[in-house]
Amino acid sequence: MPQESRTIVIVGGTSGIGLGLARACAERGWQVVITGRDTARAQSVAEGIGPNVSGLGFDLSAPESIGAALEKLGTVDHVVLSAIERDRNTLKDYAIDRAVRLTTLKLVGYTEVVHALADRLRPRPSSSVVLIGGMAGYTPYPGSTTVSTVNAGLSGLMRSMVLQLAPVRVNTLHPGLVGDTPAWENASQVLENIASKTPTKQVTTTADMVHGLLFLIDNPAVNGVEIKLDGGMHVQSLV
Repeated sequence: MPQESRTIVIVGGTSGIGLGLARACAERGWQVVITGRDTARAQSVAEGIGPNVSGLGFDLSAPESIGAALEKLGTVDHVVLSAIERDRNTLKDYAIDRAVRLTTLKLVGYTEVVHALADRLRPRPSSSVVLIGGMAGYTPYPGSTTVSTVNAGLSGLMRSMVLQLAPVRVNTLHPGLVGDTPAWENASQVLENIASKTPTKQVTTTADMVHGLLFLIDNPAVNGVEIKLDGGMHVQSLV
């Protein structure tokens, strides 16, 4: 039986996990809107995925511009917020400008996207919003001061949205290190080291993340849930 046609907006859909999800949803025959910072690139990536995919451009760290960028969209079934920006920041050498940018991007920017689309989300449990955080919110690493802060902050944001968007569902996916994303493509030694310390003895992949996202999107009973996808690395100290 063919999948019901739906519309999904994937913020940060031009690369990595967001791109993988866009391809999967396009294969289902859904209408897919991907966004990135650069409009031309977003449109080019969208054309490369398929005819039912379109691209928009806006910068999450400039949240005042988001509403206008999304105003022409019609009814939406799903919103996935996957855009990331890496920031190596420590208390000893604290770069305020980078910290403010990432905090604005991931907490204020994510929230503004949902605010802008809230009245166009179909009010039913089969609709959903998914936030993508990261395991740094639970297991900080050297230089993750801001990254850990914003990813942990998504937990509170998700709970608030669950109540305010009901019956639309809101969930969060926390990836660990995703070995086949551009950030890690030239880091084979690091990946081997991580794999050796992970209970599954392998690093996670984009396909693993897409599978997890589709579960959160598809299951109408899943609401207010945070999923950790890191191969069990977060319990390694207990193994």
